[in-house]
Amino acid sequence: MTDPASFDRHGPVLPVSPVVLSVPHAGRDYPLPLRAALRVPLASLLPLEDRHADRLALAARGAETLLVANRARAWIDLNRAEHERDPRIDQGATPIPEGAMSLKLRSGLGLVPRRAGGADLWRRRFADEEVRQRIERDHRPYHAAIEAELAAARDRFGVAVLLDIHSMPPLASGGARIVIGDRFGRSAAARFVGRIEGAVHAAGIRAAVNTPYAGGHVLDRHADPAANIHAIQIEIDRSLYLDRRRDLPGPGFEPAAALLRRIIDAVADEAVPLAAAAQ
Repeated sequence: MTDPASFDRHGPVLPVSPVVLSVPHAGRDYPLPLRAALRVPLASLLPLEDRHADRLALAARGAETLLVANRARAWIDLNRAEHERDPRIDQGATPIPEGAMSLKLRSGLGLVPRRAGGADLWRRRFADEEVRQRIERDHRPYHAAIEAELAAARDRFGVAVLLDIHSMPPLASGGARIVIGDRFGRSAAARFVGRIEGAVHAAGIRAAVNTPYAGGHVLDRHADPAANIHAIQIEIDRSLYLDRRRDLPGPGFEPAAALLRRIIDAVADEAVPLAAAAQ
């Protein structure tokens, strides 16, 4: 029996839209070596999942290209750079003094997550070769696919916009329910962020920009606004589309998918004049 594909690609061979969609954290494939290394029940990994964000993106998608990771984030985090390896669980990681670690690494959210829901996950450290195989078989192919899809969209339309779809737990009472991340203006033209904000506000939903989520490695790696390749992270409050247990799609699923569809349309509409100007 062969392992499931590392990721799925949905869409035509040639892009029909300048918008490319990515869902890197909704994977539900937990390989046997991962299960064998756990010191906690498998359900303890669920807080790492963008629970059913893939189903939301599929429901919202029209003809856009969509890339969906199948491997669980606990196996490897596609929104972390290859060098963000945690020496506390990874024998191949470069030793880093505690004070020099990034906030993500200190929190246990490196390339291979160390913690979830306040619990340490693993009964052992991983050999360098184990992590390298995950990088080569899962991390690099996914990013190579994003790069290829953005290049194809930019070549055809003169501009490409990546929407990296995530979900988040509810923020404090009265907080935003959609968070738009553009790396504080570095990963996308402001006009795209403005159109997304407008679509969200028109739906009567509160949005925030870069607080508390500004985007991660996906945006850092693939955005190049000077070359007409833009990238924006969209964080969607799980209570908008999941049931009360935050486990399965709930009564808000269809409205949330419709809102995501309007966001995609708004971004594509904004990209069309840019595409025309670039030709």
